[in-house]
Amino acid sequence: MTVKVLDSWALIAFFEDEPAAEQVEDLLVNAEDGTQKLLLCVVNWGEVYYNMMRKVSQEVAEQKAKEMAGLTIEIVGVDNENLDLARQAAIYRATRKLSYADAFAAALAKIRNAELVTGDYEFKQVEDEIKIDWLK
Repeated sequence: MTVKVLDSWALIAFFEDEPAAEQVEDLLVNAEDGTQKLLLCVVNWGEVYYNMMRKVSQEVAEQKAKEMAGLTIEIVGVDNENLDLARQAAIYRATRKLSYADAFAAALAKIRNAELVTGDYEFKQVEDEIKIDWLK
């Protein structure tokens, strides 16, 4: 079973019905039927929430939070059990031109040996270390 990490860019594209939405929908269908596993760092979950709140409203952000809860995506937390995730994100933030939230998506992909799903070209900074499934 393949494992993929969703960046917030992918979910925002899906929720806003952008051109990459169909690709993301295919990934969600594959996760639902068990042929693929999808991961999302809780930091990136928060990024989707604040993006929806900022662009539209808190009500819409809450609606999208409920929709995310209904998707077959494992939310990975940042806690004492995942200090390696926080450490790798900090390393990426300190050594690459990545935002802190993006550093968590990249770190999760690296630690879980998964492919990162995004259309955010900021991730070119880590393309030499992690596999990236570029959305269009």
